[in-house]
Amino acid sequence: MPLSIALPIALPKVLKTPSLWLTLAAALAGCSTAPPYQRPAMEMPASFREAAAQPAAATPVPDDWWRLFNDPALDALQAQVAIGNENLKASVAQYRAAQAALAGSRGALLPSFGLGLDASRSGSGSSRSTSSTGNGNNNSSAGSVGNSVSLTGSASWEVDLWGRLSGQVDTAQARLQASRDDLAAAELSVRATLAQTYFSLRAAEAQTALLQDTLTAYQRSLDLTQNRYQAGVASAADVAQAQNQLKSTQAQLIESRSSRAQFEHALAVLLGRPPGLFDLGNTATLPMAPDAPPQLPAQLLERRPDIAAAERRVAAANAQVGVARAAFFPALTLSASAGYRGSTLANLVSAPNLFWSLGPALALTAFDGGQRQAAVDSARAGVDQAAASYRQTVLTALQEVEDNLVIAASLQEETGVLAEALTAARRALDVTTNQYRAGTVSYLNVVSAQTAVLSAERSLLDVRSRRLAAIAQLLKNVAGRWDLPPAALQSGGPAPTLRAP
Repeated sequence: MPLSIALPIALPKVLKTPSLWLTLAAALAGCSTAPPYQRPAMEMPASFREAAAQPAAATPVPDDWWRLFNDPALDALQAQVAIGNENLKASVAQYRAAQAALAGSRGALLPSFGLGLDASRSGSGSSRSTSSTGNGNNNSSAGSVGNSVSLTGSASWEVDLWGRLSGQVDTAQARLQASRDDLAAAELSVRATLAQTYFSLRAAEAQTALLQDTLTAYQRSLDLTQNRYQAGVASAADVAQAQNQLKSTQAQLIESRSSRAQFEHALAVLLGRPPGLFDLGNTATLPMAPDAPPQLPAQLLERRPDIAAAERRVAAANAQVGVARAAFFPALTLSASAGYRGSTLANLVSAPNLFWSLGPALALTAFDGGQRQAAVDSARAGVDQAAASYRQTVLTALQEVEDNLVIAASLQEETGVLAEALTAARRALDVTTNQYRAGTVSYLNVVSAQTAVLSAERSLLDVRSRRLAAIAQLLKNVAGRWDLPPAALQSGGPAPTLRAP
């Protein structure tokens, strides 16, 4: 159990002037035990290595970065997500709680005032004694009963001599800034998830439309094969192969429709709406993916809210060290009280009933079994932990950008290759179909050619969908936009140091 000592101070006459104490308190309140804050050092590249692989076309990205995809339906969904998403509402509530914590810590810097009105009635019991006088009478004294009424006012102010209270304010301020950045990061993440889910839904619709068209073609092939079988120029095996191909594609169509429904349900939840009450029109069209600029400076990471939040948590942990250190020093409290005390309420407020007191007090914990030192060690460990978390956040951000630069560039190249492969597969199908009608090849050759066309078409849709998702993720990785002011882009010198916005 900590041993605390509180000492009222007997002051010389010269120190009993209130204005002198206020002056001394104001002078000492500037002291701080918090170590000077330095942002954790990070080695940063001047630009992302993989950016050179990107195409040269570039368009400045607006703050509402999703408009770069030129999709009105996506724009409408993005307008709704900030209103209905429940995760964003939770982040807003956390931010409000951080605001309240900051207001509470600031309130501790100010004097506190109190008023009290007390009324009581008390008495003492009667006493009786036997007299030895000759008349034989007993002497007794009746008990006394009295009323007490008091009206008091009090004020106290803990002088922030060693920065304990201001350190708590600094900690709450840094945590509020981190909470603000957490809110921005949550919104950025939700919007990116919405965009990626939307692209997946449109890709599923396009796959469904492709499979429907393919089924129509397969049905024609089955009809052709059955007619040839009835004419005696095709075998029953050709009919069975055509039927198997048709049914397999029908199963793929069912799966594609199921995937589309699940993506629609996911969009509904992101918007904060029940899936059963949400319906998005079917377009079966993928938007065009924008091209990233040829170079992305590493300064873009300075705008990432998750990095800013991690840096602010380092600052909060550093301020907490000062709060823990201040516990080794005495706390100075200035207090004053005044009021009236009397037996009746009618004449309570009068000069004879006036009482008052004024004076400072020092309180110091003399022995706590090492608790204060443990608190300081814990606070210092918190700084190291927050700094390591900050560096890891930066490294992860660098990796995310580099990865998505590679993915976006390779997928664009892959799109061109698959488009050429699809053209060749369609040409081969036309040749094989004509050969089958001429009776020079078996239907198995037709099935193989049709399967190759369907596989190439589905692969091309998949790559286009993945490239859209990669571009959306890249925009998220650079805080929603990849443009910098011309002065920042043209400035040379060493690699930039990350700083919170």
